[in-house]
Amino acid sequence: MALPFFIVTLTHPTWEAAAAYARALPEDALPELRLDLFPEHDAARLVRDLNGRCLVSCRRASEHGRFEGDEGSRLTRLRQAADAGPSWVDLEWELELPHWLMSLRHDMKVLRSVHVKPDVFDLDGRMESLPEGDAFKWVGHAGRLSDNARVRAPLHHAKETGVCLSAFLMGPRGVASRCLQRAWGGAFTYAAPDDGVAAAPGQVRFSTMKKWGCQLITERTGLCAVMGEPVLHSRGPAFHNQRFQQAEKDLIYLPLECSDVKDAAEALDSLKILGLSITAPLKESLPLFLQLKGPLNTLWRRSLEAPWQSANTDAEALWVALEQLPPGPILVLGNGGVAETTRLMLEQDSRPFMQLSRNDAPRPEAVEAFAPIGVIQATSLGMKAGDPMPFPEQLEAAKPTLRWAVEWVYKEHTAFSKWANEGGLDLVEGAALFESQARGQSQRFMEIESRVES
Repeated sequence: MALPFFIVTLTHPTWEAAAAYARALPEDALPELRLDLFPEHDAARLVRDLNGRCLVSCRRASEHGRFEGDEGSRLTRLRQAADAGPSWVDLEWELELPHWLMSLRHDMKVLRSVHVKPDVFDLDGRMESLPEGDAFKWVGHAGRLSDNARVRAPLHHAKETGVCLSAFLMGPRGVASRCLQRAWGGAFTYAAPDDGVAAAPGQVRFSTMKKWGCQLITERTGLCAVMGEPVLHSRGPAFHNQRFQQAEKDLIYLPLECSDVKDAAEALDSLKILGLSITAPLKESLPLFLQLKGPLNTLWRRSLEAPWQSANTDAEALWVALEQLPPGPILVLGNGGVAETTRLMLEQDSRPFMQLSRNDAPRPEAVEAFAPIGVIQATSLGMKAGDPMPFPEQLEAAKPTLRWAVEWVYKEHTAFSKWANEGGLDLVEGAALFESQARGQSQRFMEIESRVES
């Protein structure tokens, strides 16, 4: 059986749920049966339950697995599964091919895998002397976003020489290497099940990767991204990838986690990024590092050789929202990049405002005397579950005169949005602002040339 592009690791809490999900997978996805995740079940029976359509592995603890026992017991369990006739068997890179596995080679294929330690990158050397096998998987760690680019050349070389290879990096900063496998020459990639947890940090759900179009991209596909930390929750990939596909643009948009401005700037070039949405904590630092005038949240260039262009679609979205709201004094909560954009827009529109920050929060009496008619929530509170209300005492003091509120955080049901709804305020939710600013970004990204140099 040929190895499909997606391998989906079964991580379900019960074997019944895992088997049901595996049987429903389409032809372009092969379930990975991790024997170490189902230690109480007979290995051969698990394979038979899937009619042999699976990749069987049994991960050691040293390779992020859960097998408890000695190496002999682990290989015995792997052999029991192999005897039941799976399509593929995963055997560690450094092991000699066992005689029992050699005798089964005409009925199944062997994937050789290795998980290296952090700060180790030995892929080039390993590719010079491959063990016996039909496909190969090398897994490293992404300490920096720009680390992802290190697997590009080996993947390209493997494709040119006919080697079936997947090489990617674990961790939140390694998402790019998982999702760009097809573009970089990788033969397959790993995904999390849609109804289960990720088997490794940075693993993306199968249906999500398909919706983004990871299986369709080529070496000429242009990369756009949202960059900051955290960003893996972002709605941007769903929004922009759908619009790219509808417009038949050869682009893909990914969430790239990064908090260091030098790493971000390096990744712009090493990953050949053409369009960028910038979010915290890079919203102020990255434009400054690139010597671009801020505040801004959007970068794009028509090609890799073209200069960066920039825009602040947050400001555009807020302007549209403010036009629909009654004028009057406004409270601005926060002093980060979004708050700076808010302040500039209010100044441009000559609207009186009072800004609250952790280092400069006027007393409730001063807020009450200011008599604000609106409040704009521009802190990061609400991004994480359980985040508290920002400035509760000041907001309560403002409540008698408030008529409307704006929530910049686009997660549903933040403490602030709940407070505004319960207070009967006219609320502009973060999701509405996101949609508005994302449309502005999409218009810019559509200017990018679909075909880029490989």
